[in-house]
Amino acid sequence: MAVKIRLKRMGKRGQPSYRVIVMDERSPRDGRVVAELGWYNPLRGEYEIDTASALGWLEKGAQPSEAARRLLSRRGVLAEFHKIQSQRSKT
Repeated sequence: MAVKIRLKRMGKRGQPSYRVIVMDERSPRDGRVVAELGWYNPLRGEYEIDTASALGWLEKGAQPSEAARRLLSRRGVLAEFHKIQSQRSKT
């Protein structure tokens, strides 16, 4: 099963908010969720991501969507993930 980290839309019309989630890539955008990693409110520019869970899913092979990649990058999760990967490849 291929797993993706992506956004699930929540909120009313004209007031979007998103959940950062892990789900099977074949599922629809608002389909069944495997895990929830955080949230993002684009109107306020606020977001929260559980970095430990996100790192765990990236290590298991989850691929982030472009929007999720931007949020993970801003939080520093991708930099930490690449640092861990480079340390493992040196040994």
